[in-house]
Amino acid sequence: MSNNSDNVLIFYDIPSRCLGPWSPNTWKTRYALNFKNIPYKTIWVEYPDIEPTLKQLNIAPSMTKADGVTPHYTFPAIYDPVRKEGVTDSLAIAVWLDERYPDTPKLIPEGTLTFHKAFLAAFSSNIEAMRQFTFPKATWALNDRSEAYFRRTKEEWSGVTMEELYPEPGTEKRKVEWKKLEEELGRVAGWYGKDNAFVMGGEDNACFADFMVGGFIIWIRILFGKDSEEWKDVEKWHGGRLGRLIKALKKYE
Repeated sequence: MSNNSDNVLIFYDIPSRCLGPWSPNTWKTRYALNFKNIPYKTIWVEYPDIEPTLKQLNIAPSMTKADGVTPHYTFPAIYDPVRKEGVTDSLAIAVWLDERYPDTPKLIPEGTLTFHKAFLAAFSSNIEAMRQFTFPKATWALNDRSEAYFRRTKEEWSGVTMEELYPEPGTEKRKVEWKKLEEELGRVAGWYGKDNAFVMGGEDNACFADFMVGGFIIWIRILFGKDSEEWKDVEKWHGGRLGRLIKALKKYE
């Protein structure tokens, strides 16, 4: 829930022109905060301002750039203005929230941190096909300053422009790559079992692993729209398992 009190946590997110909350990584933390019912307020920061913002708050970077040396400052980030401390990286934030709010529901149940790390690695390897669809769509929806930054970094990663990366509707490439995405997400859906809404089982047993998946699945709905053919595909794929996950997570949006 959002709250305007100066004593609540500050949650740093990235704005867009028209999408509202859109980043899959910050969505993981948004889900987590709402799941634990922790009061917070959102501060929106454009991409070029992320590094100076985190440096000003003395929030250490969670990773390095491709050279393995240069610090890489990213969102999501959380800052506690009372304790004067903060943290970045969604999994690290989940651990931090569980430690500092022990009387709220656990994001990472006892003894499952190693599982969550392995789950994150496995999930990340099964969304390769997604990026060619989502990176361009996100680029085109960002504010000018963030758009230039995001475009530059993603084009350095891909080696092509966002327009070249994006499989155009109606093309054979689009059909082939969309099928790859269906296959990759099929492996993820299989982790959920036949009848479970959440990966730990049942209908009311959400954990941070579900928010990892949910952040990226809802990304497709946000970028393409809930009435789009793309979202209708994803929602019904694999017996509707991932669509069911998003419905189960709605109360934490």
